[in-house]
Amino acid sequence: MKRSMRYVLVTICFLLSAILFGCATIKEAAKGFAGVSTKILEEKRKEAIKESFAIDYSSCYAKVKDILREKDKESPVYAEDAQKKMIGVYFSETDTTPVGVFFTEEAKGSTMVEISSPSTYAKEYIANRVFSGINALVKPREDKKANVK
Repeated sequence: MKRSMRYVLVTICFLLSAILFGCATIKEAAKGFAGVSTKILEEKRKEAIKESFAIDYSSCYAKVKDILREKDKESPVYAEDAQKKMIGVYFSETDTTPVGVFFTEEAKGSTMVEISSPSTYAKEYIANRVFSGINALVKPREDKKANVK
């Protein structure tokens, strides 16, 4: 009897904690365990390298995905979130340092791109690739907010 009572009590505590703390915590923990969490990228966003471009959001998003898929420089995409307007990539196929690319629509035809990562080197390297790739397509805005921290 005591074992079954203990099992019931543990189950009730688990369900109660899931309700009180929300399933998002459990979901994020599962993502972290699987290695696909973007939480650290969102936390590091305040330290992101930023640049604004005179290009609409959907074109900018597509161009960044193309840049990240470049042959011999590929950075595999491990997460995409349309609500957060972000792409999570690994630094390279052999280095799974996470790097986040966030998009913010500033005005019609203008998009700010933010690159975040727990690694300064990975953040700067991916930012250089992405920004130079977009610059080859369009010129940065005259009143751009470049490298604003």
